[in-house]
Amino acid sequence: MKQAAVLLLAALSPVAAAGDAIDVPLAVAGDAQRGRAVFLQREQGHCVICHAVSGAAPAGDVGPALDGIGARLTAAQLRQRVVDITQVKPDAAMPAFHRTEGLQRVAAAYAGKTLLDAQQVEDLVAYLGGLK
Repeated sequence: MKQAAVLLLAALSPVAAAGDAIDVPLAVAGDAQRGRAVFLQREQGHCVICHAVSGAAPAGDVGPALDGIGARLTAAQLRQRVVDITQVKPDAAMPAFHRTEGLQRVAAAYAGKTLLDAQQVEDLVAYLGGLK
């Protein structure tokens, strides 16, 4: 029942942030293995192009290395950074992976669509949260 309530909440209301965190999950509990795929795969987040993580190659150096990120940030803080990093760091080069409003120069095929869906965000949060 709780999972259904979370899905309903995510479907009916915009993502609500509190400070530098989004406390309410966007979907059911994330799966770290699927989150690793989101992190690595070009067709998904492809985070590895900018961020380094031990055991993941190739690794970029545009963004900070993410080893230990799960010990430094809560799941809610990780979620905010994936959903829309500009709410925490306005000049970030990282895209807002789960935002559709206020974006500039979006190709017509992607207008109104998020880069990652709610479940992919939660899977990525589970993966990053496990990087202790």
